Order: sequence, then structure tokens, then C-alpha cells
Amino acid sequence: MKNLVYFFLVFILFYACGLDKTEKANAIQQQKPLLSIVKKHVKLEAIHPEFKDSIKDWKEFNSVADFIEKFKEVSPNEALSNALQLRDLTKSLKDSVKPKMFLIPSFMARLNVFYNETLRLADITFIPAISAKEINEQVDKTIQAFSAINSKVNTLYSKKRFEAAIDVDFDFVGIDSTKMDTITKKSIKNNSIEKIKKQKKVPIKTKQ
Repeated sequence: MKNLVYFFLVFILFYACGLDKTEKANAIQQQKPLLSIVKKHVKLEAIHPEFKDSIKDWKEFNSVADFIEKFKEVSPNEALSNALQLRDLTKSLKDSVKPKMFLIPSFMARLNVFYNETLRLADITFIPAISAKEINEQVDKTIQAFSAINSKVNTLYSKKRFEAAIDVDFDFVGIDSTKMDTITKKSIKNNSIEKIKKQKKVPIKTKQ
């Protein structure tokens, strides 16, 4: 009787293990088609056309900008096949000689975040059981991180162009020109013109 119970328990154990393996195999089979489905990812913010000439000589930046276009609409399998190259291009960008105006903490922080996201995307290429959902989510995070960089580039060049237009050093007076509305900017410009007139000591005409 004891032997019969023993064999029965062994049979149940092996049967359960067999079911577990079958379920895992089925899950893998179901996952494979999902890895080939092309997904349209989050929108990538681009550099404004009027600012592109200003960074045309920054080859490392342009290489990453061109390559990340591949991830805008891509399957998980394709994303993983390009992940390592994106990581290497981003490393080159991070180590590159940057234009002086980008050597500020706020820009470097965005660049570091983007590099970390590319590292995570590259790391999951070595995880056999990674799901299509997890890959797609990491692709979205990576695109969003690069969008933040492009947004900062646009902000810095917009600020530079505005300061040049009204000839006011906002860093000196402690004003963030990117947060001003049109009325505020016009008011500052008018005040600047009045100051220039006073400095030149324009004579006041009196009635004869």
C-alpha cells in the first residue's frame, strides 16, 4: 500500500512538471508572433528646421538623431537588433566635444538620462524571456529621453535668438526668456530702447 501511494505521488509530481513545461512552451510560442508586430511609438520631438544648421557640424549628435528614427515605428525584434548600435552611438555622443552652449548641467542631465535608457534597452537584448510589452515600453522611454534633449536644444537656441534680437543679457538680470509671454518680451524690448536713448542723451526740443 505504501509503495502504491509513493508511486502515485511521483506520478502526480511528474505530471505537474510536465504541465508546467507545456504551459511555458505555449507561452513562448504565443510570445514569438508579438515580437514581430510593428508598433508605432511615442512621437519624437524634432529639432526646429531653423536651428538645424547650427548643429550640422556636431556629427555625433546627428548620427544619433538619424539612427533613432528607426525606432519610431518598429517591431520588438527590430528594436532589439538595433539596440546595441544605438547604445554605442550614444556613448560617442556623450564623449564628444560639445558646442559651448550645451556645456550646462540641464543639458548634460538630459544626455545622461538618454544614455541610461539606451543602456537598459541594450541590456534586455540578453534576456531570453523578455516580453514584447516590456521591449515596447523601453523603446518609448528611450524616444522620450531623446525628445527631452531635442526640446532643450530648441529652447537654448530660441533663447539665444531672442536675446540677440533685443540685445539684452537675460542671464545677467536673472530672467528666463523661455518662460516669457509676448507682452512681457515686448515690454522689455521697449524699456531697452528707452535706456539706449537715455544713454545717448538725446536732446529734448523746447518750444521757441
